[in-house]
Amino acid sequence: MASVSVASSDSIKPRDVCIVGVARTPMGGLLGTLSSLSATKLGSIVIECALKRANVDPSLVQEVFFGNVLSANLGQAPARQAALGAATMFAAQSIQLGLNDVVVAGGMESMSNAPKYLAEARKGSRFGHDTVVDGMLKDGLWDVYNDFGMGACGEICANLHTITREEQDNYAIRSFERGILAQNGGLFSWEIVPVEISGGRGKPSIIVDKDEGLGKFDAGKLRKLRPSFKEDGGSVTAGNASSISDGAAALVLVSGEKALQLGLQVIAKIKGYADAAQAPELFTTAPALAIPKAISNAGLEASQIDYYEINEAFSVVALANQKLLGLNPERVNVHGGAVSLGHPLGCSGARVLVTLLGVLRHKNGKYGVGGICNGGGGASALVLELM
Repeated sequence: MASVSVASSDSIKPRDVCIVGVARTPMGGLLGTLSSLSATKLGSIVIECALKRANVDPSLVQEVFFGNVLSANLGQAPARQAALGAATMFAAQSIQLGLNDVVVAGGMESMSNAPKYLAEARKGSRFGHDTVVDGMLKDGLWDVYNDFGMGACGEICANLHTITREEQDNYAIRSFERGILAQNGGLFSWEIVPVEISGGRGKPSIIVDKDEGLGKFDAGKLRKLRPSFKEDGGSVTAGNASSISDGAAALVLVSGEKALQLGLQVIAKIKGYADAAQAPELFTTAPALAIPKAISNAGLEASQIDYYEINEAFSVVALANQKLLGLNPERVNVHGGAVSLGHPLGCSGARVLVTLLGVLRHKNGKYGVGGICNGGGGASALVLELM
């Protein structure tokens, strides 16, 4: 297990972007253990914990960039200046440009609490049936450009890259097995902040400290599930896709100058990052475009990267990008991914980075890359150097 070093001027430059604290909640299932908490509450829990772990006074924080996709009914301005992985990139840029010295980045999502809409109610409901629109589906899981579910994009990806149902199921099972192994080995305890859930009416509170999805794994049932998005010849199922989830993750970023000034322990430095995009229906393989750009922007070669985290929106996403980039499967998502842990949409970019840091620490790696695709055809990637 790699140790964390106190910042020194030998290894830290004034405008380096340093990660000094991280935290994530456990990933809760749909209407599961965390469903009583709003996205903003989940976000506040991880921000508080990450700052405490970083030994940074909250009063020093100059800006917060927090991703959130399903923002309806969260109240005014739920810190949604950025979505998905871009939040950490925006925070890093603000430090590199000298605009800020202490920034919190991350993401939060409570898919359980995404409301359903009566879209025409404001105009009045005079006669006949009204239509209820599922906010989670419409605003989070639907390709607005092609008017079909994101799972249909998974099917397109499987066909284009000749990835079978069996390969996807095998990958999903491996994701669960890796996640369970990491959980049982206590490897997530460095990442997770336990969340206290009120029992209500005098009942004792419940402490949630484990990713809920891992406890529901059944390989036999997974292989028997029907395709979810394409009845005839489909290969993407609820079992080999990411699970609908609740959760939040945060990273405390400081400039090298501030890390030195405050004597902070630096976990890692952000070395480079990049965005890329292609046709909306091909968002699944956009990470294969963003990742090489990020590595190049970091001044590195692909051969220098020790471990990768590629968000498992669907098993086929990780498989296709792994194939396109020629990656060793033993170095991709080695502690499991979104298929087994969960995919709270706006949280996942930050969650991937927190887990990547955990992998680098446990495996004594130096460089890691996190990549995540997003609806609309885009992807973000970020390169970390463990200190």
